[in-house]
Amino acid sequence: MKKNHWMILLLAIFTLPFITGLSAQQNQTAPPQKPDMPGMDMGEMQHDTKTAPQAAVSANEQMSDMHMDMGPHMHMTDLRKPSPEDEQRAQQILGKLRPAIEQYKDYHKALDDGFKIFGPGVPQEHYHFTNYRYAMEAQFSFNPAHPTSLLYKKVGDGYELEGAMYTAPRRLDEEQLNERVPLSIARWHEHVNLCWPPKGAAGVKQANWKEFGLRGSIATQDACEAAGGRWIPIIFSWMVHVYPFETDPAKIWAH
Repeated sequence: MKKNHWMILLLAIFTLPFITGLSAQQNQTAPPQKPDMPGMDMGEMQHDTKTAPQAAVSANEQMSDMHMDMGPHMHMTDLRKPSPEDEQRAQQILGKLRPAIEQYKDYHKALDDGFKIFGPGVPQEHYHFTNYRYAMEAQFSFNPAHPTSLLYKKVGDGYELEGAMYTAPRRLDEEQLNERVPLSIARWHEHVNLCWPPKGAAGVKQANWKEFGLRGSIATQDACEAAGGRWIPIIFSWMVHVYPFETDPAKIWAH
């Protein structure tokens, strides 16, 4: 396991800087609080991977596909009726985002500026280069020039910049999300209905990953409890992808 393996151990560790529980009990000026993950805590999850490191691999593989069609494990906002005002706001966002991330077409520059590659050893459709300072900033305000993550695709031994991902705390309702990125333009999404394997059985051999995790069949609290799992209603903050260098407008905010 690489020296920075803590970045890829667990769902919770990946989302620690912007996990929704950070802001569940706070206002705009209050300091961040400990993540609130009903039914399990960070100590338990870390213990799972220490005693069964295969769990980290399985969790990471699932997170690599977390933006694919996940059925009951993904909740997306509905598209609203288009309006000229929303189109203008979207263009203003792009006008700030494009020049801000243009420099990161050289992925080395992104790394130099503090972006961290999530799961570099796991094949992914989009590699997330996350800036945890920007992630924390997104908990309190929206800066179009500071996306939480840059999205890259693997090209040979390097990476090619595709787009960016904004995040928002789960405490925000749809009206507040709409104030950040118009809901007539883009669909924010969050990852829901996670059933983590029973404590002490998180390894690949012990746990049935066809049932557990973000790609598992278990999608209700009753079913999770019946399987002895640990139920997490919402595991990630709100997210939205944007591909500002696309020439087809329909693909810029496509999910």
